[in-house]
Amino acid sequence: MKIIVTGGAGFIGSHIVDTLINGGYEVHVVDNLSAGKKENVNPKATLHVVDIRDKDALIPIFKDAKYVFHEAAFPQVEYSIQNPIETNDINVNGTLNVLEVSKINKVRRVIFASSCAVYGDQEKMPMVEDMAVYPLSPYAVHKHIGEIYMKLYSEIYNLETVCLRYFNVYGPRQSVNGSYPLVIAKFLDLKKQNKPLMIVGTGENTRDYVNVRDIVRANILAMKGDKVGKGEVINIGTGKQYSVNQIAEIIGGPTEHIPPRIEPRCAEAGITKAKELLDWEPSVSLEEGINTLL
Repeated sequence: MKIIVTGGAGFIGSHIVDTLINGGYEVHVVDNLSAGKKENVNPKATLHVVDIRDKDALIPIFKDAKYVFHEAAFPQVEYSIQNPIETNDINVNGTLNVLEVSKINKVRRVIFASSCAVYGDQEKMPMVEDMAVYPLSPYAVHKHIGEIYMKLYSEIYNLETVCLRYFNVYGPRQSVNGSYPLVIAKFLDLKKQNKPLMIVGTGENTRDYVNVRDIVRANILAMKGDKVGKGEVINIGTGKQYSVNQIAEIIGGPTEHIPPRIEPRCAEAGITKAKELLDWEPSVSLEEGINTLL
């Protein structure tokens, strides 16, 4: 069975590719290598160095594919604020290309990597899927538009789609470059360099940190699940909040505070829907996950 993974040379995408290869699938990776790395790509997968903005190049690659995991994006919040048009072209027009090419090639299902960034700053926790969203950056807007397009393509064109709203993902191969969700990777990198852990503001802002192994499992269940396929939006997190100070304590070492910046105060995933529709819940504790990276 042929499966496409866009962004398959990236952090999350490459882990999805590995799991699919181990499952015996024929996997094709679409990645322009702007952020992804060739060495991340499983040697048993076929790599197409193609940009998702190039619709004509995508059409033959998607031929005979049954499932598509759409992980490709420009995920840096700060960069999207500084470059809204460029990032819109990648994250919105690129997503529309993936959907259109999937429709043309009669793909069965597209699994879309969305983000908890769409929620913005919410007063009530946990964040649940039927809340009104308040995107605080162009990147968050792009992901919300992607979700709307996924549902639309299911309703109008009968293309099965599922949207997974990732919370703060961490694990092996994570880049230290990017926006605030990468705090674990940044702290680990600073520790290896024997430098103090740089904490933004008070360090009391919280996030819901989910291990990439659990993210991959959610994706595979979204591919196989018979309760989804109509553009459902599903949180993938742990349902637990940890502050930046707590992360620093788990990793250990001296810390240093730098001025605060505008970002959501806290985040915690409501995961009832993931349990009900995907039979999924997290299996890796934060302490266990971080200890494997130390």
